Amino acid sequence: MRLTLSLSEPHERTSVERAIAEMRMGRPVLLDGQERGSILVQGLEDLTPERAAELDVIAAGAARLVLPAARLRRLGLQREGNGAVALPSVDPARIATLAFEIDARVDAPVHATEALDEDALELARLALSLPAIVVIPLGPSVAADASVLRVAASAVHGYRADRVRDLVMVARSPVPLADAHETEFVVFRGGEGLRDQVAIIVGKPDPAEPVIIRLHSACLTGDLFGSLKCDCGDQLRTSVRYMAEQGGGVLLYLDQEGRGNGIANKIRAYKLQAQGYDTYDADEMLGFGPDQRRFDFAARMLEQLGIRRVRLITNNPDKIEALAKSGIQVVSHERVFGRTTAENTRYLTSKRDRFGHLIELAGERPRKDG
Repeated sequence: MRLTLSLSEPHERTSVERAIAEMRMGRPVLLDGQERGSILVQGLEDLTPERAAELDVIAAGAARLVLPAARLRRLGLQREGNGAVALPSVDPARIATLAFEIDARVDAPVHATEALDEDALELARLALSLPAIVVIPLGPSVAADASVLRVAASAVHGYRADRVRDLVMVARSPVPLADAHETEFVVFRGGEGLRDQVAIIVGKPDPAEPVIIRLHSACLTGDLFGSLKCDCGDQLRTSVRYMAEQGGGVLLYLDQEGRGNGIANKIRAYKLQAQGYDTYDADEMLGFGPDQRRFDFAARMLEQLGIRRVRLITNNPDKIEALAKSGIQVVSHERVFGRTTAENTRYLTSKRDRFGHLIELAGERPRKDG
């Protein structure tokens, strides 16, 4: 008797996760919009001349370069929405200029994106790739073989919300810290793509009372290596010490490096900052908006820990609003400050003046703000 393996997990979800892996490896993905047609999606980070030549044959002059509104603004086009530039040929040099060059300008009309273009951009974001893609419409005469992954556009569109609903706790253990000996690490799987999220429970917080909480997005350079370009590591350790002093709290360590752009794009932005641009302009040059992070899955983590009311440690009003919208009651919010250095003053000033963060460029302890 021949047995057939059938996975109980929905095919749509697994296909998106495989598509994320394909995008990260630089391979094209077929996005199936059913009645809306299908498109071939190629990221730009690994667009070799050989791959471009292959795509050019398939495109037959119908390819387009899809760029986000942020990048289009840097190209001199003031518009709110994303846009598409026609590619009569899949020319790597022209594509690189439009997508990456600092001083580039739009060299052709920009058309409104189609729904499938938007889903393709979302797939690039999930893969932590640069949000710029080559799109090739596939007519009935083009057939993709089994080596090209096919994914439903509807599955990409609903993937983030789907993963939030299925966030699960997978491991937990005591891990004593230098500033908080009684500490437990709790690992959750899901929320953002294929990544894990961690709740650090400090002391003995009482879920019956408002619990001190910090949502801390991972910062490899600041948290681990003590980078002088930001105050993230200081905020992390100050928050943990404060929770220990107050008898308990929970720090959610969220895998959303570089405001959700990923470590590679964060380092690309750092290079632009080294050339004189502030953090806001550097991200915009790469095609990113002010902040790509989501915090709905953080609220789900708190719910699974039995926490519904919080005292939030943050300088970011968006975190306050995001938790409130997700059903968590923010009873109060408190500031947390790190060191001000010659290297991070411009960064902190930009977060205050351009992102609306509630920052004072002095002090190191959380300060209650009602």
